[in-house]
Amino acid sequence: MAPSPRNADPQLQKKMDEASAAINKTIERLLPSTDLAENKLFDAMRHGTLGGGKRLRPFLVINCAALFNVDPARARRVAAALEFIHCYSLIHDDLPAMDDASLRRGKPTVHKQFDEATAILAGDALLTFAFEILSEPETHEDPHVRCELIQELAKASGGHGMVGGQMLDLIAEKENFDLGTISRMQRMKTGKLMAFACEAGAILGKASEPHKKALCNYAHDLGLAFQVTDDILDVEADPQDTGKDTRKDEQAGKSTFVSAMGKEQAKERAEMLIEQAIKHLRIFDGREQTLVDLALYVLERRA
Repeated sequence: MAPSPRNADPQLQKKMDEASAAINKTIERLLPSTDLAENKLFDAMRHGTLGGGKRLRPFLVINCAALFNVDPARARRVAAALEFIHCYSLIHDDLPAMDDASLRRGKPTVHKQFDEATAILAGDALLTFAFEILSEPETHEDPHVRCELIQELAKASGGHGMVGGQMLDLIAEKENFDLGTISRMQRMKTGKLMAFACEAGAILGKASEPHKKALCNYAHDLGLAFQVTDDILDVEADPQDTGKDTRKDEQAGKSTFVSAMGKEQAKERAEMLIEQAIKHLRIFDGREQTLVDLALYVLERRA
């Protein structure tokens, strides 16, 4: 079994709040308001990225980079780029053509606050801006590091990663997936970006392959556990706690971990995944406690 959450650092929430505030400042700097005619686009981008969210992926980037003494400003730029990819995917996920959601992070979704066309363009703009940020020397002086960041984020985001996972998610509304296919879908949809979040810190720090692999393995198990707990929350949480619509998967008839395994077995699966995730971190010889605490947080979260 995974260690008890009582053993986690009681300062974890403070660390997460501080990281979230730092990322919000970075996003605000990267996405300033403008008086240009196309200002509506930037307002939609800001609406989709600011004012909520756990900032879990940026937190991973920052803390994995810290393992290798990376300049925090560089880590925050990569973390913001990754958050732009994540937020673009949420904006598009919420569209009527996909999940048709009206609430995200306790606020109206972008297409509800603005309109569908603007939401599509806002997602497109965030996607491309993420790679612009990674390409700039301010992110890292070594062009090889910048190219590796761009390549790995592109792979994690595209047809063999998040976007492919979203396609499987849509298919899951019409077909009954077995547990293996559900796991593959979620590894693509959620796990790949989680893996990049951890790997990015190692890339920035020019870490060894064993250290990079350990972080990727940790992230894959963490990402899958996150999705299992997300499926559980979808059937038992209150929308006021989660800040988004619940029971959407059940209403759509989607194949999920809960539909395939039942709620209790899904909880056991999440515990097993978190235990595995924590084991991957042993290579860091005691410097990994924040990442351990984060894994326990994923297991126990209620929103």
